[in-house]
Amino acid sequence: MGDTKDLSIGEVIMLLRDDFPDVSVSKIRFLESQGLIDPDRTSSGYRQFDREDLARLRFILQQQRDHFLPLKVIKSKLTLWERGEEPGLEPGERPPSLDDAGEPLDEASLLKRSGLTKKGLAELTAVGLVSPIGDSNVYAPETAVVAAEAKRLIDLGLEPRHLRSIKLSANRESDLLAQLAAPLIKATNPDARSKARDVLEEGAESIRAMHRSLLALELRQHLT
Repeated sequence: MGDTKDLSIGEVIMLLRDDFPDVSVSKIRFLESQGLIDPDRTSSGYRQFDREDLARLRFILQQQRDHFLPLKVIKSKLTLWERGEEPGLEPGERPPSLDDAGEPLDEASLLKRSGLTKKGLAELTAVGLVSPIGDSNVYAPETAVVAAEAKRLIDLGLEPRHLRSIKLSANRESDLLAQLAAPLIKATNPDARSKARDVLEEGAESIRAMHRSLLALELRQHLT
């Protein structure tokens, strides 16, 4: 692949910036220092990227942007990606792990990632769709996806009050799965707690698949 190693770090940033506005030289250097990428070097010591390096960077940045995964989780996914077994997830396709959802977000980070204004965030908070953790000004990492998708729906013409039904539906589904796993949750031994997580995650996956299919079925009827 020697003839394809023709991208400097500046050229890589230009190719990535439309999709990842926050990408920078320091960020790419940090990812290299953490062992997620390993570009070649010229005889003068300059980094030299090929098309596979570029695709690898896109995968890493997408996992950070769309799923807010910590680098150690992304690093484990890279092994699957290299074998072609991890195609990359679309936003909202899979939930974060119940064990490791990622780093909490402050308000400024949440606004930046979601595209909401402070007023928009306040409106979503007023209807109960998002809320900070306790009395802090910090939000769970999943809130960024909720806020970003809420903004998309608002841009399509819905109002924040219309979105409350989505939160209520999630609450009901959570209560249903909590009842299912209740005996395991109440148990004190580690094996039972681990099994409870498995039940909750598997149940959530099934509900999400059903919801996606049922919604598609209902929407299709509007077009016939």
